Amino acid sequence: MRFNVPCKAFYSAVSAVSKVINPKNALAILDNFLLELKDGVLTVTGADVDNSLTARIAVTDHDGECRFCVTARRLVDLLKELPDQGVTVTVNEQTFEVEIEYTGGKYNLTAIDGNEYPSFRADEDESEPISFDINSAALLKGLEYTIFAVGDDDYRPMMKGVFFDITPDQIAFVATDTHKLVRYIDSRIKPGVTGSCIVPVKPASVMRNIFSKDTVLHITMTKKSASIESENFTLKCSFLNGRFPDYNRVIPKSSPFRLTLDRMSMLNAVRRVGVFVDPGYGLEKFKITAEKLLIKSDDNNMCTCARETVPCTFNGPEMVIGFSAPFLIEFMNVMPTDEIFIDLADPSRAGVFCPSENEEGTDLVMLLMPMNVDKF
Repeated sequence: MRFNVPCKAFYSAVSAVSKVINPKNALAILDNFLLELKDGVLTVTGADVDNSLTARIAVTDHDGECRFCVTARRLVDLLKELPDQGVTVTVNEQTFEVEIEYTGGKYNLTAIDGNEYPSFRADEDESEPISFDINSAALLKGLEYTIFAVGDDDYRPMMKGVFFDITPDQIAFVATDTHKLVRYIDSRIKPGVTGSCIVPVKPASVMRNIFSKDTVLHITMTKKSASIESENFTLKCSFLNGRFPDYNRVIPKSSPFRLTLDRMSMLNAVRRVGVFVDPGYGLEKFKITAEKLLIKSDDNNMCTCARETVPCTFNGPEMVIGFSAPFLIEFMNVMPTDEIFIDLADPSRAGVFCPSENEEGTDLVMLLMPMNVDKF
């Protein structure tokens, strides 16, 4: 079997697929790519025990069909160094010797019979699947707003992923680690079906890396897994087990006081003051008045202190509250507007962060639990 393929396209495909392969695998064969040539299309598949990703590349001058496995890391490293020109791949179907040739060089690899590669079997239940189409830009935006808020506590495995709450007229993307919560609703998406799932961080990150922003994705879901398909890629992933918290009960219906701030002014001030926080706590203290916000941090162990003042508008009484500096920076980085609102009730209740204006058909809300402040 032989085929010719542009090196750049080949490298782009294997580089993308390699993102799903673990650095260390319990099954040695999962250190390999599965390559299959059929009907003039080369498919490259990588997998771990819970996810698989397949890329498709059109080839030329092809002869024969074959399934074989090659070491993933070596193939990626080789194609990365080759010049941008066509390469010819020849496979001996009896000995599984692979020859990669281009003008000026020839490389030989040893392959494995592709029939030994395991198939993706995350979904062994017989539940009726649901399917719908979604614009990739909408999916990527939902993941961008939520993935940073995913938890990492092994005792709460259901929080180690992004929750998709799907109704016929919208999709809500939700993530929480108990300290912070993000909910992003996009009602421009009309799935026409009802369902829910918790997508782990790894496949969610892979989606952000491989899918372009100008394509339509076809999603097929069962209770345990999903298949997300574009023109060039198919990602299959297993869901997390467990019941996601009732996020709607956590979000306050209304908070009486609103703090209005310039996002970049707040972000830069929090970053500068954050240099002086106690690294064990990350606490920044805020004294909020009608027209200015005083930010303070100190590290008694190092005898350091920092203060900054940021202009603001606040319609409540003077308030002192504490927040985690790293969490605040994450919030400010993903907020889509230049002006932001922080709705507050009192120093012991969560602050509700939201953009000054949501894009039509969307609703973004972020909650951050305060930290204890003994004195300012």
